[in-house]
Amino acid sequence: MHSVYDFIRSPLMEWGRAGVLPEFFQYAFVVNALLCALIAGPLLGGIGTMVVSKRLAFFSQAVGQAALTGVALGVLLGEPVTAPYASLFGFCILFALTMNYTRNRTRMKQDTVIGVFLSISLAVGACVLLYVTARVNMHVLDNILFGSILTVNDTDMNVLLGIGAICMAVGIPTYNNMLLSSFNSSLAQVRGVNATLHDYIFVLMITVITVACLKIVGAVLVEALLIIPAASARNISRSIKGFFGYSVVFATVSCLLGIIVPMQFEIPVPSGGAIILVASFLFALTAGIRAVSGSYKEASA
Repeated sequence: MHSVYDFIRSPLMEWGRAGVLPEFFQYAFVVNALLCALIAGPLLGGIGTMVVSKRLAFFSQAVGQAALTGVALGVLLGEPVTAPYASLFGFCILFALTMNYTRNRTRMKQDTVIGVFLSISLAVGACVLLYVTARVNMHVLDNILFGSILTVNDTDMNVLLGIGAICMAVGIPTYNNMLLSSFNSSLAQVRGVNATLHDYIFVLMITVITVACLKIVGAVLVEALLIIPAASARNISRSIKGFFGYSVVFATVSCLLGIIVPMQFEIPVPSGGAIILVASFLFALTAGIRAVSGSYKEASA
């Protein structure tokens, strides 16, 4: 049975066989990975600017780690281990909303609340995994922890594309209001912006994007791809528009090069780790540019 992605896959695979493109393009799983990179990169890069601005790096990490518990619960309830999306989305959304509600309703510091919820989630996951290990090969769970973009299938791509479309439809019109709420919630309220509502919208966006991207970079590394491209963009951007644009470009380039470079040079490294290493190199490069630029300005003054 043909899928809509075959209209893109087939020509690229033919060009790979003909030598027009590198040889590895002849394999469907490679084309699938690159298509996912073109979707996930802009999503993670765009939302990452808000994660950095709102100082929610630890929050996104907690959601990613909670996904392991969601997978364990899904397998326990009979979902397929390769695509337990109902339990993943259900548990992670409930986890994120409860954590955000507690964060807003208590006087405890944000990192304390997140640390408490993360510990509870990991404890529940560890207990449930004892029952799950008898049903599935534990190596399958490695894909959730560290990502395996080269194993994505049409279902994973449909989930990622659907989540991307929804988040873009919601996020683009509300981006300025969410940004204003993150910088100054009191000013946002004065201007008629419901800061609390936008905060919950943003939390939901982080959660569903994180879950949708788990198979690409993994629960352990998804936070890095949210943070590092945005941090790199902040090093060289001079405006909010530049901050957003550079972050999207850096995240997308990291995803693409993290897939292509290891295959081109036959380097035996996991794709998720390679993606983060490319992002880290870009961060080091932009940090160097900022340092040199700052030194030059001081010398000129």
